[in-house]
Amino acid sequence: MAAITTTPFTENQPNVELENKAEEEECEEFSQECKSLLRTLPKEKGWIVPYIYLYQDNWFSPARIQAIYTFQKQFQAKDSDIVIATLPKAGTTWLKALVFAIVSRNRFSPSQKNHPLLISNAHDLVPYFEFHLYEKEKNPDLCNLPEPRLFGTHVSFHSLPDSISKSKCKIIYICRNPFDNFVSLWFFKNALAASTSLRLSCEEALERYSQGVNEFGPFWTNILGYWRESIEAPNKVLFLKYEDLKGDIKFHLKRIAEFLNCPFDSEEEGNGIIESIIELCSFEKMKELEVNKTGKISDKYENKVLFRKGEVGDWVNHFKPWMVERLSKVVEERLGRSGLSF
Repeated sequence: MAAITTTPFTENQPNVELENKAEEEECEEFSQECKSLLRTLPKEKGWIVPYIYLYQDNWFSPARIQAIYTFQKQFQAKDSDIVIATLPKAGTTWLKALVFAIVSRNRFSPSQKNHPLLISNAHDLVPYFEFHLYEKEKNPDLCNLPEPRLFGTHVSFHSLPDSISKSKCKIIYICRNPFDNFVSLWFFKNALAASTSLRLSCEEALERYSQGVNEFGPFWTNILGYWRESIEAPNKVLFLKYEDLKGDIKFHLKRIAEFLNCPFDSEEEGNGIIESIIELCSFEKMKELEVNKTGKISDKYENKVLFRKGEVGDWVNHFKPWMVERLSKVVEERLGRSGLSF
């Protein structure tokens, strides 16, 4: 992989001493192994955290590195596990809801009034490895999770534990046009920023995104890893595009169900169960749920920041001509020879 070159960022920089103190406090409870690891890694100015570090060709906050490092060492996959992998703001919440509804439809009818997706956020039902499970626990108890166990991650394929990559568990990956992905990420990160001084302009944020210097970036590393694996092992990795799912959701729900070895039978189709799942998991439905208006993600961030527009093509409302040229060049350079297009 080509080396990542970066330019130091200077915008909106608060007092360096305060940043260093904040980072020290964050790392106090980290393992000694992680602390030693962080000292060896390249680092750059963060967005809503003081610094991010380059670990295994991706940029992460210290807390994510601690969690991923533990996850890589401890997690033992089962062949029946299902992993939903995405970049942030690429359709993650929607895909988690859809997959949960598909695999649990025999336990929870999509039309029932107390369906788990009506009272819980999808991220609580499909927990992240690097947030919910391994952020605070070195070895979380996963024994009581119903099977098939559902997990989520933003980690690139090459950083998944061997127990995932070498098992028979299934991975569903969804990506989004980098233009829309960037705009959604920009709004999301600024919404999470604790103060206005941490917020970035669209232009400043695009420069970070184009260089790949944002948490879980570069976007091309994440996308290409799963794209290539889906070609080499189509029974292992199902690769989806957000735009395709929006364009013909019924077709792709049937693809997902078949990939997970739980296809819809003719009786289910006749009874409208696919349409019920589509309605249950629709953006409009999820956005208006009380849990998504008032609840919080990992007791930190409000669920409502997860839902903005969910549209395809909204980027045209935010990009200046030079920004279109900038990101188009990056997409062509990084993805142009892969066979993947948007």
